[in-house]
Amino acid sequence: MNISKLFHAPKAEDISLENLAANKSLSEAEKITEVSRQFEAVLLRQILGQARKPVFKSKLNDDSMSAGIYHDMVTSQLADGISKSGGFGIARSLQSQLVIQTTQSPDNQKKP
Repeated sequence: MNISKLFHAPKAEDISLENLAANKSLSEAEKITEVSRQFEAVLLRQILGQARKPVFKSKLNDDSMSAGIYHDMVTSQLADGISKSGGFGIARSLQSQLVIQTTQSPDNQKKP
């Protein structure tokens, strides 16, 4: 009989950004990966938010408050989906730079 655990180790993506640094169950590499992904998602939200703005005003554009909230939710979910897929690439670049900086010894970080 195979019984699964009731308590599972949390994934980095399930932990809020505020609690990520203090979490003892995650490795530094997992923390860096998640922070890089979330940073990419923020950038994508900004880019997609600007891209969704209408160029010309029209009667066909719905400028209501509920439409604005809906568009923000769609933009946020789209940005998160793109960042989780890894297709954009900014998170990987940022992650590799952060890993290099955090793994260097303090003596190597000092410049002559």
